[in-house]
Amino acid sequence: MNSPLFFTTTLFFSLLLSLPPSFSDLATDRAALLALRSAVGGRSLLWNISERTPCAWPGVNCSSNPPQVVELRLPGMGLYGQIPPNTVGNLTHLHTLSLRFNVLSGPLPSDLSSLSSLRNLYLQDNAFSGPIPEFLSSLTNLVRLNLAHNNFSGSIPPSLNNLTRLATLYLENNHLTGSIPDLNSSSLVQLNVSDNQLAGTIPSRFSGMPASSFLGNALCGGPLLSCNGTGKGKGKKLSGGAIAGIVIGSLIGLFLIVLILLFLCRKRRDHEVGSKDEAAMKKGDIEIPHEKSVESGVVDSLSSALPAVTVRKEKGEGNGGGVGGKNLVVFGNMARTFDLEDLLRASAEVLGKGTFGTAYKAVLEMGVVVAVKRLKDVSVPEKEFREKIEVVGKMDHENLVPLRAYYYSKDEKLLVFDYMPMGSLSALLHGNRGAGRTPLNWETRSGIALGAAHGIAYLHAQGSTVSHGNVKSSNILLTKSYEARVSDFGLAQLVGPSSTPNRVAGYRAPEVTDPRKVSQKADVYSFGVLLLELLTGKAPTHALLNEEGVDLPRWVQSVVREEWTAEVFDLELLRYQNVEEEMVQLLQLAIDCADQYPDKRPSMAEVASRIEELCRSSLQQEQDSSIDIVNATQEQRD
Repeated sequence: MNSPLFFTTTLFFSLLLSLPPSFSDLATDRAALLALRSAVGGRSLLWNISERTPCAWPGVNCSSNPPQVVELRLPGMGLYGQIPPNTVGNLTHLHTLSLRFNVLSGPLPSDLSSLSSLRNLYLQDNAFSGPIPEFLSSLTNLVRLNLAHNNFSGSIPPSLNNLTRLATLYLENNHLTGSIPDLNSSSLVQLNVSDNQLAGTIPSRFSGMPASSFLGNALCGGPLLSCNGTGKGKGKKLSGGAIAGIVIGSLIGLFLIVLILLFLCRKRRDHEVGSKDEAAMKKGDIEIPHEKSVESGVVDSLSSALPAVTVRKEKGEGNGGGVGGKNLVVFGNMARTFDLEDLLRASAEVLGKGTFGTAYKAVLEMGVVVAVKRLKDVSVPEKEFREKIEVVGKMDHENLVPLRAYYYSKDEKLLVFDYMPMGSLSALLHGNRGAGRTPLNWETRSGIALGAAHGIAYLHAQGSTVSHGNVKSSNILLTKSYEARVSDFGLAQLVGPSSTPNRVAGYRAPEVTDPRKVSQKADVYSFGVLLLELLTGKAPTHALLNEEGVDLPRWVQSVVREEWTAEVFDLELLRYQNVEEEMVQLLQLAIDCADQYPDKRPSMAEVASRIEELCRSSLQQEQDSSIDIVNATQEQRD
């Protein structure tokens, strides 16, 4: 027993036991993390194991006093295999565990029951299997539990009632059977069990939840159809009075609908004819009607939304004057169309609020429709503002939204653009995902991608320092034929940093520190995110992606992993099997654009060229398919 090995081992454990408890805990946490790193495959966890403390490792967060691992977040890391015992289960002070968007499989290790402090458990989008373990009900501090999109089977444990603090329970897209237990936790506000194999009656306390939380099962009651069914002669016959009431109510409803239609027709006719009283007003003496809320909807006129904008009759007054001394500076032949008075008299509708201010749709008396952007937080002096806007006004490309005019005063800065009737790409992709939605096909999406790429490539061709600065789907506007027009270019340099947060909705490149100074390579990154949005149908701000911080490029890479799969594509695209190769190529281009390292990203000219080749290839395939169909039909006739 006096061997050197025994002496060394005894000394090591004596020193470990002599350490303060916090250091001992941190050493145990470090050993557990390294064991996890060795046990699971996939993307290498970039941890500097030479560091004594794991608190600086990516995905690992520690408390300060005492130092203990309290968060482990490894979403979308391509991890696969099973989680063995004595790894995660040894992180006994853990508050949050996120292993979502990986390929981890097998049952959950039983020693997770030792995580008594756990509040958030995110395991969705893996391949975990087996029954939902009973030991989860012993984690009484759980607030959020997400096991969605796995292979769990068996019933939902009624013992989950023990989780009295549970607010979110997501179990959708598994293989669960049986009924929904009557989970009576008063704190449970989010529940989703859709797309399983559940049956029976939905507990009454869930009747106020959305029906989508229960679809894809054999359930009834609550927000779904009544379990008693309808018809089959079981219901009582309606009384004569009830029938009369229904008839009278229907007639009244029909009468109201007719009145509303008449009112709308009258309003449209009045709008087309215009107001003769307004036409008779004296120039320079425009009456501003009573001010209304301009947050949304229609306002009486643009002047009511912009009370600080005034028409100056003295020629040249107002720092530059513009055409006719009206302080509206116009570009091209727009001077012969309208002036500032015409613009202020136009009926206006709020289109929405963006990064740089509020946009209005303005319909002038002569029928011209324009979009007016009211800039906020302009931080540059007047001279610099006018110089930069002059540059923007000279940009001329078929895939850019042209700037037609601008107005500058101390209190208001307005930009006048062509109005794009089909709205933005963002609205087209995410505005209506319900039953009445028209699917957005591959031809339309690839055409929009090509047009946007050409527009941004044109901007970059104007000089090495010229960039867009705010590429995102809400700044890609569409014509009636769904052709892309890039808007808001050059505006990022005019406004203060408060208007352009460091990471605008997931599009901002990681190297950008000053949102007013965005390089062309940073534009390419943003365009890559936009392409991923086109292909996946998911916005960078999608709730599932941002539940705790994974961005869209990282999510795509985690889903794609080592081979291309259909999982990543929008379901609306999966019906177009003949262009699958082009879809994969565009996906690869998007990933190249969204590379973390700027030097590895292609130029926008190269991006536009590659998309053009894809579109040409798709068109050729479509033509070849049409020829094959014609030939086959001819052969049948012969």
